[in-house]
Amino acid sequence: MIAEAGLALLWLAASLALLQLALGLIGLRQQQDALLDGMRVIAGMQGLLVALSFCALIWIFLSSDMSVKLVATNSHSAKPWLYKLAGAWGNHEGSMLLWVMILALSGSLIALFEKSLSREMKAATLMAQAAISVGFYAFLLFSSSPFERLIPAAKEGVGLNPVLQDPGLVFHPPTLYVGYVGLSVAFSFAVGALLTQQVNAAFARAMRPWVLGAWVFLTLGITAGSYWAYYELGWGGWWFWDPVENASLMPWLAATALLHSVTVLATRDALRAWTVMLAVIAFSMSMLGTFLVRSGILTSVHAFAVDPERGTFILALLGLYIGGALLLFAMRIGAVREGKRFELVSRESALVVNNLFLSVILGLIMIGTLYPLIMQSFDKQVSVGPPYFNLTAGSVTLALVVFMAAGPMIRWRHDGAQAVIRRLIIPIAVVFVALVGVVVMAPGISTLSAFGLVLSLGVGIASVAPLWRRNLRRTPLFTYGMVIAHLGVAVAMAGMAADSAFMKERLIALPVGGRTDVGPFSVRLAGIEPIVGPNWTALEARLEVARGARNLTPMLPQARTFTSPITETNEAAISTRWNGQIYAALGKSEVNGRWQLRLWWKPFVPMSWFGGILVALGGLLALIGRVASDLRRISARGKIAYRRQRQGR
Repeated sequence: MIAEAGLALLWLAASLALLQLALGLIGLRQQQDALLDGMRVIAGMQGLLVALSFCALIWIFLSSDMSVKLVATNSHSAKPWLYKLAGAWGNHEGSMLLWVMILALSGSLIALFEKSLSREMKAATLMAQAAISVGFYAFLLFSSSPFERLIPAAKEGVGLNPVLQDPGLVFHPPTLYVGYVGLSVAFSFAVGALLTQQVNAAFARAMRPWVLGAWVFLTLGITAGSYWAYYELGWGGWWFWDPVENASLMPWLAATALLHSVTVLATRDALRAWTVMLAVIAFSMSMLGTFLVRSGILTSVHAFAVDPERGTFILALLGLYIGGALLLFAMRIGAVREGKRFELVSRESALVVNNLFLSVILGLIMIGTLYPLIMQSFDKQVSVGPPYFNLTAGSVTLALVVFMAAGPMIRWRHDGAQAVIRRLIIPIAVVFVALVGVVVMAPGISTLSAFGLVLSLGVGIASVAPLWRRNLRRTPLFTYGMVIAHLGVAVAMAGMAADSAFMKERLIALPVGGRTDVGPFSVRLAGIEPIVGPNWTALEARLEVARGARNLTPMLPQARTFTSPITETNEAAISTRWNGQIYAALGKSEVNGRWQLRLWWKPFVPMSWFGGILVALGGLLALIGRVASDLRRISARGKIAYRRQRQGR
């Protein structure tokens, strides 16, 4: 009965979403405040019902109810409980229910806690949010029900994909989905602002926390996913330009541009049209990523579904929502008044240039991702891989970071070119000296890696420039957030560039007792032993690693075999040193008794993920600081209104 209860709750939530949409349409058209106020209660109830429905799904996974088709095809009674829990969203239907739950809860939070918007603007936003929800409810109920019964019930489940049987599954998908759905909220705010013709600083201040939150979760999700793939797949890399990896990167790029634009609108009342358009683009990238992962047109370890009919449904939703928003934008943008102007040399101009570069990078990645799929529809096989993305997107990124470094050192509204150059003298000097040093000491590295290394130093110095000569105790928290986020970009760039420039790789077949070198380390294959895990068996290699006369902790890479379903995977062994990581993956045995080994020495590669964590931390501090500032502003406004009311009496 738990499955039927979960399905019934989902139907009730869908009905409330339809009612919320209808009340918004009627209330806005007829200016009936009672209907608009009623939307708040309905939005709160809808979020509660979907949360209960998702709890029902988790319960049937934890109890291994094999009469539910989703459990039978994605779980197994012998799995550890953690993977039963994560298995609830480690599949197509469950992940979509998680998506819808976050979407509904976001609407509930807007309804309950958003106080700064007018009644009409808030209602229009909730109406747009309900319209998005209705489409995804329909997708779940008519195309991808997570509660479908299996008659007769299966005796045992097929099991979860072994690649997904990792703690990363608990963290990675939910963080990404919170980011994606946060962009849907920004989209709803933009639609609401266009409908009510209230594209102004108040709208931007209401939307900004959602954009910041979405951006933080997307950053964490992408960083966690990168490290998960790095240690789980045994490929020895942190980014492969996989189409589904790109599908998560594209919304992040759009969200980054939107974050800068909405900040300018909220604080300086400029870039009104640009902000609305970026909100639409960011959500369209989120929808595009959903389509790519679930349409069946991609073959990837990240893809959830291989059903073209589901992809067609999502494509129809993408066309409906994004096409409708663009039509509304075209119809209403003429009525949006121009915001305050700014000079060519100003921080606003630097942010506009940043956004243009981000848009170019987004376009290049989209072309590289979609072009092979388009050609495939014409029966032509075209491969677009890392060389294209590194050369195109990588080159533009280097130009982007130059303006990113300069932006915080330029004043708002108007600044002098000579004054800006004086402030940039130290970062420029450091970059020049570092470039000379790289050319002299490492003449063989690629141009992109060399510029990545030296520009990361310049960005790192420029990122802390806003703190120079300031009272650090009185510096706003969101300023610290900006500094830490920009510093995180510099750290991540340094790690990526160092890994690309100085990585050493060794592919070799060794007998037991054999020895080889990788980078500055000596590696000896001491033995191979069989071991047994909870639901797998494995062959485990013991690698004795030494640097000179110093022996390091042994490394234990595994080649695992899972029984449910029958799958072979590699579990890499990673030894982290202060200046990098030794990475080892065990391959097949050969007829002459040798064992295949893949070894890497990856200098400073942990900085790539540490930088991502710093970026997310900076965003979190900025979010806390901005929310606190907005609450103080609302409180002050309420006190002024109260005093005026008292004086009027």
